[in-house]
This record gives sequence, C-alpha cells and structure tokens, in this order.
Amino acid sequence: MDIPLLGKIAFITGAGYSQVTADGALDGHAPNMGTAIAQRLAGMGAVIVATDINEAAARQTVETLPCYEGNPPHTAMKLDVTNAEEIRDVLNKIQEQYGALDIVCNNAGVSTMGPLEELTEEEWDFNVDINMKGVFLCTREVIPFMKEKGGRIVNTCSMAAIRADATLAHYTASKFGVLGLTRASAVALAPYGITVNCVCPGWVKTPMQDREVVCEGKMRGMTPEEVRQSYIDHTPLGRLCYPEDVANAVAFFVQPESDFITGQDIIVAGGANLI
Repeated sequence: MDIPLLGKIAFITGAGYSQVTADGALDGHAPNMGTAIAQRLAGMGAVIVATDINEAAARQTVETLPCYEGNPPHTAMKLDVTNAEEIRDVLNKIQEQYGALDIVCNNAGVSTMGPLEELTEEEWDFNVDINMKGVFLCTREVIPFMKEKGGRIVNTCSMAAIRADATLAHYTASKFGVLGLTRASAVALAPYGITVNCVCPGWVKTPMQDREVVCEGKMRGMTPEEVRQSYIDHTPLGRLCYPEDVANAVAFFVQPESDFITGQDIIVAGGANLI
C-alpha cells in the first residue's frame, strides 16, 4: 500500500469544520475545503495540524481524520492568520511537538459580495486581510522552519483570480494577490528547496457558497437554488466543484512526484473559467 506522506507534518489554515462570518460567528457545521484537504492528506499518511480561528471547529476536523500506526496524533489549534505573533506561536508549538514542518496549506479565506460602488472599507479590509495578508504572513513565518530541508507550500486561490466578477471586486483583488504572491514566493524560496503552488477552485459547494447564493440571489432577483443552477449551467463538466476536488489538487502538489513543480496554479473549476 502506497502511503506517500507517511510521517510528514502538514499545517493547514482555515481547517475548521465550519465557516466563520465577518462578525466572528459560526455559520453552520459543514465540511469545507480545509477539512477536505486535511482528510485527503491524512489519508496519504500525513500528520495534520488543523488550525482555525475557531478552535472547536478545528478539533471537529481532527476527529474525522485517520491516523496511521507509528504516527504521532493529529492536533487542532486556534489561529488568526492576520496575527503574526499568533502564527509564530503556533509554529513554535509545532516545532516543539513534532520537530518538523513539511507541508503548509494556506487555505483560510472569506468572502462577501456586493456592487463595487457600495463596497465599504471594512469589507475590503476583511477580505484582503484574511485572504491575502494571511497568506503572506503565514508564508513569511514558516520560512525559518522549512529552509533547512525544504518543503511544500500550497495556497488556496480562486477562479476569481482568473475570471473576474463585478460583484466580487474586493475578493477578486485579494485572490489576484494570492496568485501573484504564489509566483513571487516560488522564486524567492526555490533556493531552499521549498516549492510554492496554488489551487484555484471554481464554484465550490461549501457553507461559504450557501451564503453567497442567498446574497447573489437578492441582487439578481433569483432564488438561491436558481443561482446555484446557474453555476452548474456555466460549468462545462456539468456540476459544482466539491471540497474533495480541491483536496485532490492539493494532494498532487505535495506528493513526491511533484518536487520539480513550483509557481504553478491548477484551476479546479470543471472548465467554468473557459466560458
């Protein structure tokens, strides 16, 4: 049985089993991309450090993970990706507990939606701080922990970095930033044997989308079900993207066979970016 990541330590942000709204409240209890990534990598033998701004949600993810015999246990930790000191504290705990860090998945992200002329500074800051600044801070802070033996960094970007949306100007800007940061980081960290890549999901069926279809429906005079069907109708492969699809792309970037791939993006959108 091939277990390509056996014993590898994987640090995943936004890995809670729930989404969090702008005011910090939990919004449902459903698996999201971070949970799916954690499950996929754990299934490949990795030891998961699942982090989320809500520690209880991260613990819920950890409870779903398989653990291979001989591996240390998975861990859940609270983490606000906009807080550099908190990131350093988590990384020091990882070093103390496991003595290594092999894989980093910068997955934490948020979204709000609305016309550009109505966009507030608070909404802009909320999206940009978590989606882009969070990736920057985590990437910067993990470098000292990975420089000696190399490693893999995979950022969660978005189809919005490829295909702009007028109602997502702030979100689109943040994800364009993630794509640019991925490419610049790949060049900067290549001398240390650290690869940096990103995945660009399309319309993913998550609790975040459940909120978005309600908001978009109000703007377009449609029901949430009609909005979701419009996503499917504009996807050549004829279905929504699922968190597991995104996790499979992440798994590709962290497997041993991908050690000569860096600065690249995989669009996981069923062809929706093409039309």
